[in-house]
Amino acid sequence: MPTQKTQNPQTQTPPSTPLRFLLFVSKKYRWWAYAAILAVTVAATAGVFIRLLIEQIVNNIEANDIQAVVFFSMLYPAAYFLVALVWRISGVTGSFWLLGAPKEATDVLSQYSSHHSHSYFSDRFAGSLSNKISNVARSMEEFAATFLWSFLESVIPLVLTAVIFWQTDWLVGAAFVGLVVVSLVLNILLLPRKRVFSLAQAKAQSKTTGFVVDVISNISAVRQFSQGEREFVGIQKYTTEVLEKGRRSLIYSEYMMLVNSLVFTAFAVFMFIILTDKWAVGDITSGRLVSFILLVTYTSGTFIFLGRIVSRVAKTYGQAEEGLQELVRPHGITDAPEAVDLQVNNASIHWNKVDFSFADSADLAVFVDFNLSIPAGQRMGLVGKSGAGKTTFASLLLRQHDVSAGEITIDGQNISTVTQDSLRKAIAVVPQEPALFHRTIKENILYGKSDATDEEVIEVAKKAQAHDFILAFPDGYDTMVGERGVKLSGGQKQRVAIARAMLKDAPILVLDEATSALDSESEVAIQQALETLMEGRTVIAIAHRLSTLRKMDRIIVMEAGQIKEDGNHDSLAHSGGVYERLWNHQAGGFLQE
Repeated sequence: MPTQKTQNPQTQTPPSTPLRFLLFVSKKYRWWAYAAILAVTVAATAGVFIRLLIEQIVNNIEANDIQAVVFFSMLYPAAYFLVALVWRISGVTGSFWLLGAPKEATDVLSQYSSHHSHSYFSDRFAGSLSNKISNVARSMEEFAATFLWSFLESVIPLVLTAVIFWQTDWLVGAAFVGLVVVSLVLNILLLPRKRVFSLAQAKAQSKTTGFVVDVISNISAVRQFSQGEREFVGIQKYTTEVLEKGRRSLIYSEYMMLVNSLVFTAFAVFMFIILTDKWAVGDITSGRLVSFILLVTYTSGTFIFLGRIVSRVAKTYGQAEEGLQELVRPHGITDAPEAVDLQVNNASIHWNKVDFSFADSADLAVFVDFNLSIPAGQRMGLVGKSGAGKTTFASLLLRQHDVSAGEITIDGQNISTVTQDSLRKAIAVVPQEPALFHRTIKENILYGKSDATDEEVIEVAKKAQAHDFILAFPDGYDTMVGERGVKLSGGQKQRVAIARAMLKDAPILVLDEATSALDSESEVAIQQALETLMEGRTVIAIAHRLSTLRKMDRIIVMEAGQIKEDGNHDSLAHSGGVYERLWNHQAGGFLQE
């Protein structure tokens, strides 16, 4: 009986808006965030009142009270040190939040993105997606830092200064409040255009990163076809776009700061006129005048650089928004709400009236009313020209796409009703292009079974005819294979992939041109290994090299998503049909297109 599905990490969809996403990834670090907020609040509040100590110093200087002057003069640096200490505490506690949020963001987005459909990744640059995850993670750190040491550090002095000014003179207080309100409204009005510039810059940067990664990933093709200059021109095109959009964004930021400076200057002149008039008639002391001037100067940076703060927030928001819009999309292939783990006893496979197309068009249909039964333990070969549907067949079995109609079952269980992880655990795949990680050979083989022993790794490597060439490397099984296995030959990569599939020991085996990269001698050596691997398993082998299918129990000939012939090699090779024609026309065992 099917068992209840295991907990799937893909079930919780993260928020797709930057601020909500920040709260989402900050949950684990909220107490550090609270501590940092408290420290900033205390430090910013104390920073305002330190300026008021100047009032006491100046007033006592005028009163010629030497003892008081000395006391307040000594108190000022002591208080300054204590405030600096609290700021450092905010830095220490805040660092847990600043570093934890992007770490959590990277974890969440990487995990969520990994559950996107096969089509999702086929349509996008890997480098661009990686860049978007990095952008969002950096944005979370920037948001947290901006909130603590730009927004909170600025708002508290503004509020306290407004209260102090209002208590001294309502007109000065009103002017200061007016300065705050006008500055905020002005920057809110300027913000939408800044967001447009920032979003455009973020998109241009993502496209550039994706293009550069694409060129580097295919550098061999670039060199072989002498297209280095052409690709460099392409890179220049993208970087020029980043330059132009970035420059527009920065120039607009400078414009915002200039506007804020003009607004601050106008209000400051008005407040200083009132304060100096009150000082001239004796309504305020010299100390109060000086301390108020210091408070205005202390808060001036907030007003003048409000445009820069808003600009930075807009840029950060744009980068995060652009990344989240692309990454946090609904998954194309999802587990059913009541999905259970696949239970494989015999590994029989049935296709029942399956329809599938890559687009909502009957003209682009790959399979229409497709039926096929593969008994448990049968070794079946798939033959057909390119476009016949062979690779799509394997892709649908792995549920990398969902069928439009009908069903595919394994031991009577509809694969759309079981968990994707349990389905894919039951199927070992040796693809035409082996996917190797930039890790050691041993780690790549262990991907089939992470808890396997060294003895098990060596055993499967021997069966895959990989052990000898592995030991020929100075580091043996600890040899790094390079990005996508670039340090290995095609045949070596294929044998590592075969060893990995052997170690997985799944009941269903899919061989997609598994020996296509092997020379004749290697192929002969490995056929026995594949025979051993296929024993007791249900096998689907896709091949252009028809000689690799001669020992299959059954061969299916496909054309345009339909089964044209069905039988074993001996019967089909003399049937006078498509297979016989393909067999007679192949050269060196390869199918003639």
